[in-house]
Amino acid sequence: WMQFVQLGQRRKLSGRRIASVALRKEEERRRESHKQTLLKEKKRLTISNIARQWENQQNRFGLLPSSQENNKENESCQNNRSAAYLFPEETRSLDSLLSKATQGLSVLDSHLVEIDGDTLYLYGAGALESLDRNWSIHTAGSVATIAFIFIDFDEIVPVLPKLKIKFPNSLHLKFKETSLVTLQQFNALAHLRRLEQLTVEAQGNPVVTFTLWKYYVLFRLSHFSLQKINGIEVTQNDMVMAERLFGVLACVASSDMPYCRLLALLGDCRKKQLCYLLEAKGKKFGSTSEDDNDRRKLGGENASRSTLNYTTRDSQTEKLEEMKDRKNFCQSYIQGLVKEATDINLKNESLQKLWPQMFIELVKDAVIEIRNKDSYMKLCLQRIADQKS
Repeated sequence: WMQFVQLGQRRKLSGRRIASVALRKEEERRRESHKQTLLKEKKRLTISNIARQWENQQNRFGLLPSSQENNKENESCQNNRSAAYLFPEETRSLDSLLSKATQGLSVLDSHLVEIDGDTLYLYGAGALESLDRNWSIHTAGSVATIAFIFIDFDEIVPVLPKLKIKFPNSLHLKFKETSLVTLQQFNALAHLRRLEQLTVEAQGNPVVTFTLWKYYVLFRLSHFSLQKINGIEVTQNDMVMAERLFGVLACVASSDMPYCRLLALLGDCRKKQLCYLLEAKGKKFGSTSEDDNDRRKLGGENASRSTLNYTTRDSQTEKLEEMKDRKNFCQSYIQGLVKEATDINLKNESLQKLWPQMFIELVKDAVIEIRNKDSYMKLCLQRIADQKS
């Protein structure tokens, strides 16, 4: 009987242990679920804030009405209260909790950086600063797609050269709400290392309303051999059509460009090819005969396309300021020359009026001076002696 009692107690204790372990696992699962819920909510609120800042910056929708602002504030407060009710200890250290709960996600009020699978998402202009940080080799190598969201394209242009260094395996760029408004802006993408896919969403990118924008991209970025644009396969017919539509543009852009300017746009290898080609013909830089043929032999289509570049608004402003300074300098310099020429002309006119009388007086003085030959000779000898002494 005692053995049966002890066996029952053991089974009872074992059942309690199993139930305790199961309860503990369930509690951990619930906690992890709540952490993920908090993370998703923080991410949603951050993206919402970035979008609102972007809308205000672009002046597309203006400031939200006060009632809508109040509703969003009430919604945010309600979400925070709900999170605190679910797990009050998590809300006291939310930032540390989120950093421990996930990797590859950095949440701030004005920007957000997230890696999801092989895609790097950059929300807000502040996210571009993350490209300067030290990425691990594994993380950087796993990024195949980079998405820019709520960032002005002119702010993206300066960081494009960093992409080929930081993320050598990136082959796909996505743009959403980036103020792509002109075909010329696509010229900036030519400085990338590789590009197989390009996605430009209609939201915040008016350029996609242009009928021929895809053909221009294929023409300007032909050296990348793009495979897809906005998820649609690129065909050989598309490449032929792009060349027919915009091939003349490259020829016009490079036809009058001096060789010194063209050399600045070429790599060292192609510079050597050009120099060798010209030396073989005994030509000098800047000669005009058969220039077009030489450019084509050099692989001139890419060379001519390289003349189609893009200058950001800031650079354009700097150039305008520089041109304004040059204009002011030239105007002041020309005004000085005009004033000097005017003064010389006035002096010349005055001389012409006074010269007859001056000439008579000079002749009269000379005749009076040499009238007495002996005294004149003594005067000349005295002058010579004074010069020697």
